[in-house]
Amino acid sequence: MSGDGLRADEGEPAAGEWFAHEALAVVLQVREDRLCVLLWQRAEDPFRGLWALPGGPLGAAERLGTSASRHLAAKVDLTDIAYLEQLETRSDPRRDPRGRVLATAYLALVTAGLEPRVPQDTAWHPVASLPATAFDHGSITESGRGRLRAKLSYTNIGFALAPEMFTIAQLRDIYAASLGYPVSATNLQRVLTRHGVIEATETTARPTHAGGRPAALYRYAARALVVTHPFAAFRPPAASSGTT
Repeated sequence: MSGDGLRADEGEPAAGEWFAHEALAVVLQVREDRLCVLLWQRAEDPFRGLWALPGGPLGAAERLGTSASRHLAAKVDLTDIAYLEQLETRSDPRRDPRGRVLATAYLALVTAGLEPRVPQDTAWHPVASLPATAFDHGSITESGRGRLRAKLSYTNIGFALAPEMFTIAQLRDIYAASLGYPVSATNLQRVLTRHGVIEATETTARPTHAGGRPAALYRYAARALVVTHPFAAFRPPAASSGTT
């Protein structure tokens, strides 16, 4: 250990030593009432056959966000991103067995109902039941889900998950899939309208075979991220209290 308290292998890098840096994307979408993440299957070592987040090396003259978007477009042909924000940076020296690689991950959201065209080695997987993943990508995916769940309580980030117009029942299903527990449609409507997050339109949904009055269609008041109010309406229900 050196005099400044650092071990020799934890101190300043040697002259001329540089670390690789990559940009990754946790792409989330609600599909068939489940929150899913987009992963591609590695064809080469290390971790051949395991699933990984899309991404790649940061270009020498490139910003991180630009790099993440470029890799999504180039590797998985995904350009339909409704929202993108920086999530976290991983710096464990042993996260890649080939050598030290820093990774900055982004959270990317895709609107429900869209069917982006993706390559054959790429697929959507439920976040609640991930396959075996490469590197630390399973943990990074969990971080992305945690960020989304937190922001659903104090921002209007649901605009990136929901279609342009939706019924309250449809929005409830999107929230429930993202949060991981049942949500009351009545409570959801009350909270989001009270804080001006969503607003009713003059349009109704198409009649169903069940008959009855067509459901009113709503939309988000803003389709860009806005901090609304740090309310606590979307907490997991207590074991004896049923839904929120």
